[in-house]
Amino acid sequence: MALIGGAAPFLYARDNSTEDARRENAARLMNDLMTGKGPIGGPFMLTDQYGQRRSLDDFRGKLVLLYFGYTFCPDVCPTDLLAMGQLVKTLGVDGDKMQLIFVTLDPERDTQELLRDYVAAFHPRFVALRGSEDEVRRVATSYKIYFEKVRPPGSSIYLIDHMAFIFLLDRSGKYVAFFPPGTSAERMAVMVREFLAQPG
Repeated sequence: MALIGGAAPFLYARDNSTEDARRENAARLMNDLMTGKGPIGGPFMLTDQYGQRRSLDDFRGKLVLLYFGYTFCPDVCPTDLLAMGQLVKTLGVDGDKMQLIFVTLDPERDTQELLRDYVAAFHPRFVALRGSEDEVRRVATSYKIYFEKVRPPGSSIYLIDHMAFIFLLDRSGKYVAFFPPGTSAERMAVMVREFLAQPG
């Protein structure tokens, strides 16, 4: 489940006072992202699907597509991750100049082994990252990503409401653009090729 545009109506009934606060927070983060208010992104270090600590600096020299989601996501995450993998294929040899990164918003369930199998289904170039809940929240917040656990009434399984964007980072790891949910590989390729054509 995802918040398209950052403040879509929630599907499950909740306490109105806390729901209003959540909506306001999501809307504020979305506005910051759209207007470029304040810094977006920055250095981080998390653990990959092989148990290695990885920092954003590890990917210097490549354009990075960065995505926040979770493996139990029933809809938007698989669609966007598939498009990211297709983008690399669409770029042909230039695909080697790209790095795909998936950061889980659900470290409680998304184990290292689960992440390894999950991202491999979309493209072998994916690096999947996880950390403690506090670590993940710090990284997500730096990219203006809003997310929270929600539990449908009567269910023992929770979902995660989250903003779903694909972030484009330049060769130095600096944020340069984002693609909204559902952006096709072909549309992303237009902008990505422009950045690939720029001197390294």
